[in-house]
Amino acid sequence: MKKLLTLSKKIDVFNERIGKGVAYLSLAMVLATFTITTMRYVFNIGYIALQESVIYMHATMFLLASAYALRKNFHVRVDVLYAYQSKKRKAMIDLLGSLLLLFPTAFVWAIIAIPYVASSWKHLEASNEAGGLPIVFLLKTLIIIAPLLLIMQGTSEIIRNVLFLRGYINEEEWK
Repeated sequence: MKKLLTLSKKIDVFNERIGKGVAYLSLAMVLATFTITTMRYVFNIGYIALQESVIYMHATMFLLASAYALRKNFHVRVDVLYAYQSKKRKAMIDLLGSLLLLFPTAFVWAIIAIPYVASSWKHLEASNEAGGLPIVFLLKTLIIIAPLLLIMQGTSEIIRNVLFLRGYINEEEWK
C-alpha cells in the first residue's frame, strides 16, 4: 500500500510542477498581448509570429494544466450535490467518475489524436500565415500529452480514493 501511495504522490508532484510551470505563461501572454497592441496601434506594425505565440501559450497552458486542475479539484462537477456528501461518498463519486468518465474520455481523446498529430509531424506542419510560427506540429503534440497527463492524474486519484475507502489512509492524505 505504501508503494501505491508513493506512486500517487509522485504523480501529484509531477503534475503540480507542470501546472505551476505553465501558469507563468499567463504573464507571458499578457506581456505579449500588450506588445502586440502597442505595436499595432502606436507604431502601426503587425507581427504574426508574436500573435500566434499568444495562441500557442494559451493552448499550452490549458492543455498541460488540465491534470493539475484535476488534482486541485478545479474541474467541473455538480457541486450542489457533491458538496453535501460524506467524505466516503465523495471518494466513491470521485473513484467512479475517474473510472467511468475520465479514463474512457481521455483514452478516446488520445486515440483519436494520434493520427492527427502523426500527420502534423510527418509534414512538420507550420503556420499557414506568412511570418507565422513553423512549429504547429509541436503544438499539436500537446493534444496527445494532455490526455496522458489526465490518465496519470486519474490513476493517482483512483489510488488515493481506494486507499481512503479501504481505511489505509486518512483524510489529510486523501485530498
